[in-house]
Amino acid sequence: MSLESIRSGAELDLAARVVELVRQAAGPSAETEVMVRHDAQALTRFAVSMIHQNVADAVTTVGLRLHLDGRTASGATTIVDAAGLRGLVERTLAATRLSPPDVTWPGLTPPSPLHHSAGYHGSGEHSRLDFGFDEATARATPAERAQRVGDFVRAAGGLETAGYCRTVYTSAAFANSAGQSVEGRTAEAAMDGIARSDGADGVARLASGRLAELDGGALGARAAAKARAAQNPVELPPGRYEVVLEPEAVADLLDNFSVFGFNGKSYAQKQSFAELGADQFDPSVTLIDEPLGSRDEHAPGLPFDDEGTPRESLVLVREGVTKAVAHDRTSAAEAGTVSTGHASGASRTWGPCPTHVRLEASSAAPPSPAAGSAGPVAESARPLVARMERGLLISDLWYTRVLDPKTLVVTGLTRNGVWLVENGEVTAAVGNMRFTQSYPQALGAGMVLGIGSESVLLPDRWSGTRYAAPALHLASWNLTGNASG
Repeated sequence: MSLESIRSGAELDLAARVVELVRQAAGPSAETEVMVRHDAQALTRFAVSMIHQNVADAVTTVGLRLHLDGRTASGATTIVDAAGLRGLVERTLAATRLSPPDVTWPGLTPPSPLHHSAGYHGSGEHSRLDFGFDEATARATPAERAQRVGDFVRAAGGLETAGYCRTVYTSAAFANSAGQSVEGRTAEAAMDGIARSDGADGVARLASGRLAELDGGALGARAAAKARAAQNPVELPPGRYEVVLEPEAVADLLDNFSVFGFNGKSYAQKQSFAELGADQFDPSVTLIDEPLGSRDEHAPGLPFDDEGTPRESLVLVREGVTKAVAHDRTSAAEAGTVSTGHASGASRTWGPCPTHVRLEASSAAPPSPAAGSAGPVAESARPLVARMERGLLISDLWYTRVLDPKTLVVTGLTRNGVWLVENGEVTAAVGNMRFTQSYPQALGAGMVLGIGSESVLLPDRWSGTRYAAPALHLASWNLTGNASG
C-alpha cells in the first residue's frame, strides 16, 4: 500500500464540494447526502505452498443521494476531479426528476457528534480519526505479508498449503445539506489458510487491527495439526448430536443471525425470529454489535454509517433476552424508533444488518491445557471438549442456506474437520456431514452447555462484516446426512 494512499481530510473536502455543487444546481430545497470512501486493499495469495499473487488496489468512491420535490435518486463515481463531480451531480439530479415519489424518505441525519471507543487512549473527544487505528497496518508492505505466509508454510511441516494474508485501509467522510459532517478511518489485517494432508484439510483464520498480531507460524501449525488429525474419517449415521462448534463455525451463526434475524427491515415486515423483550436464547448468550471495538481490540468499522449516523455499541441480546435489531433511518421510521447507525448502500433494499457482532465469551477462567497437547482441538475449545461424553467437534460450516427466515432454519455442510469425541477425548475423524438446524433453537434456553473463554476476531465473510466468536458447546445439532452421498 503506497504512502500516498494514507491521507487525512481529503474525503471530507470532496464531500463538502459535492454538497455545494448540488446546492448550486438544485437550490436550497434539495436534501443531499454524500459518502466518500477511499478503500485500499493489498493481498498476498499462496497456493501449493508458494506465493502466486501479490496485488494492491486503491479507489476513491463518491456516493450521492439526492431528495428533491418528494423524489429520491442515488449515484456514484470514482472520477473525483471537477468534471467527474459535476457529472455525478447532473446525472443524479436528472434521475431524481424521473423517479417515482418516495413516500418513505426519512429525512437527513441532523448534526451529531461521533461516539468514541472507550478502549483506546487516542479516541478521546478531539481525536476524530483515531478509533484504535494502526498506521503500521495501513502502510504494510508486500514483504511484511510475505513473511507471515512463509511462517505459515514452514509451520505446516511439508503439508500443502493455500490461503492469503491481507491488509485493508479505509478512510471515509460524510456530509449532508443539514450540516452533518464526520470522518473516520480504519485499518485491518487478516490471514486465512488451509493445510492439506491426503485430501484432509485443516483451517486457521484470524483478523486483527494490527498486522503485528498475526502469527503466521502459529496459524500454520494449527491448520496442519487439524489436517493430520482429519485423515481416514469414518461415517456416522444422521441424527442429533451434542457438538462443540469452534469459532470459525460459530461465525456462520452470527452471520445468519445478523442478516436474517437482527435486520430491522425483516423485523418490521415480520420475517425475523426476533421478538424484542422475549427470552429467546439461553441466559448465557449475550450478543453485541461493536463497530468501535472493545477492550483491547481495534475498531473494525467506521464510526458512522452511510447516512452519517454515529455508530456505537448495540446490545442485541443480553443474557438471553432479545433487546434490539439494527436500523437505518428508513426502517427506524417504519418501526417508530431511531436509527442505530446501520445504513449501507444496500440497506434500503435488503435491510440494515449488524456487521460487527460479538458473542460474549464466558467469564470463567479455562483450565490450563495439558503440556504438549496437540491435535485438532483449539486451545480455547479444549475445556468444552473435555466435558463432552459423546458428540462431535466441528471446525467450520459452509455453503449455508436459509430454508425458513422466520425460524432461521439453515441447511449447510461441515468442512475442514469433524471429529468424534467420547469421554472428553477425540477418538476418530468423521466425514463431512450435512445439517438442517434452526439457529435460534440451537442457542435456546438450556441448549447452550458452555461458551469458550476467548472470542476470536475472524476475517470478513462478505465485504465489511467481521464477527468475534468463542467456541460453543451445544446440547443438540441436527445432522441430516453424509456429504459423500
